[in-house]
Amino acid sequence: MGFDRPFHRNYRPVKKGHNSGYSDWAYIVDHLYSDHPEHYTRAFEILQKDIIGLFEYVEPSDINLVTYSFRIHELLIRTCIEVEANFKAILRENTFNPIFRNGPKKGQPRPEKNWNINDFRIVNKTHHLDDYSIIFPHWHGVKNERFPFRQWKKNEPLTWYQAFNKCKHDRLHNFEQASLGNLLDAFSGLCVLLSSQFRTESFSTGSDSLVVNTDNYYGGGFGIGGFLIVDFPSDWTEDEMYEFDWAKLKKEENRFSKIDFNKYS
Repeated sequence: MGFDRPFHRNYRPVKKGHNSGYSDWAYIVDHLYSDHPEHYTRAFEILQKDIIGLFEYVEPSDINLVTYSFRIHELLIRTCIEVEANFKAILRENTFNPIFRNGPKKGQPRPEKNWNINDFRIVNKTHHLDDYSIIFPHWHGVKNERFPFRQWKKNEPLTWYQAFNKCKHDRLHNFEQASLGNLLDAFSGLCVLLSSQFRTESFSTGSDSLVVNTDNYYGGGFGIGGFLIVDFPSDWTEDEMYEFDWAKLKKEENRFSKIDFNKYS
């Protein structure tokens, strides 16, 4: 059996059936699904604009992945701050009550300001982050497909997140960690996080319009912001999928569920 109502900030496929095409996306724009989602997608699109601007000076290519600079450092810090903000929003809007396990505060609640990458990692279990990939459409070489969370499959730390922490705390001795490769992996990770919550919805203003799909030079599949190509996970089991008719469910008062992240921590 699948889940009979969507979880907050957790996009996953709806089982094929009556009205499943509509049910696959319509709940995302419900105001109870997430708290101010446009706050997060707008930040992403501003970052995307700045990264595309960076490409005017540093060509997106295999050979430039080790390039580092103050500008790249700034963008890496900003991007990872957004990554952390999205992880915290997912945990906060579901159920997550961590405690201190050691020290003088052992057994006491651990506040949000003390949440860290080990806490964020449990989101992978419910959002399949390690099965997403991101493609940069403008590229010279063969390394334009990024897998920002793949290292979690092997129970390894995220290289780009480690780089962020190193050059944030000691830029002088770790400046080279602020590389184009780490920035693009971090930005891909942010795109994955947003996609795993909102699919391709940017929450932009204006009236809805009919979208006509046509052939595309890059193959299509563009995510939020219309620049990066998102390859969504295809490994959801039947038991993990949603199973509801949103046309009926949206009329109910309690139309969303909360993930109990405590059982994963």
